[in-house]
Amino acid sequence: MPPTPATPSALARLLQRKPVVWTLLVLPGLWPAWPIFVTRNPSVLADPLKFILHHLGFVACVVLVTVLTFTPLRVLFPHAPLVQALNRHRRLVGVAAAAYAALHFATHLLYEGGTDVAFLPAILATAVEKPFQLTGLIAFVILLVLAVTSPHAILRRLGARRWKFIHRFVYLAAALVAYHQISARKVFPVQVLWIFVPLLALELARIVTSLRRSAGSSR
Repeated sequence: MPPTPATPSALARLLQRKPVVWTLLVLPGLWPAWPIFVTRNPSVLADPLKFILHHLGFVACVVLVTVLTFTPLRVLFPHAPLVQALNRHRRLVGVAAAAYAALHFATHLLYEGGTDVAFLPAILATAVEKPFQLTGLIAFVILLVLAVTSPHAILRRLGARRWKFIHRFVYLAAALVAYHQISARKVFPVQVLWIFVPLLALELARIVTSLRRSAGSSR
């Protein structure tokens, strides 16, 4: 007998709505306005552009890891309404990760060279020479490609097999982002563990569950 569908909770019903998800994705990007314009935090005002640069990079990292949890959650809890609600917005959240990465990169260019585009080649040359900047740049390019190829029309044109192969590069992007976050700081950032360890645990649980189901179905 197939499992009886669970009744969606209030949270699941809320997360089914696209405006709610849009709001949840946009609000973190607006957070720097609070310490800069409202509380006038002196440590932030000492170098506000650097604060925005780091904040956008952190948000891009969190949003990327968030969307990567959707697949293991769907495998582990396929009938959970909350998980189904989250997976409805997989493409939107993935594109948001790429958008925040783009804002982070644009802020980096602004921080290093101002509005003078003549500095652009020198900034990119420096990025190639520094491993932590290079890994961030490669991760950004991967996320950009994934965002551009995310529409259904591109999927149909590429074919499902080729599309899946391209989109598996998101795991390489996540590994590069983790390295980028760790190596950009002089002291190991503990928040990297808080972000990536739960994702790693979910992925391991997903693999074990998939193997057990495959073994059960082959008997």
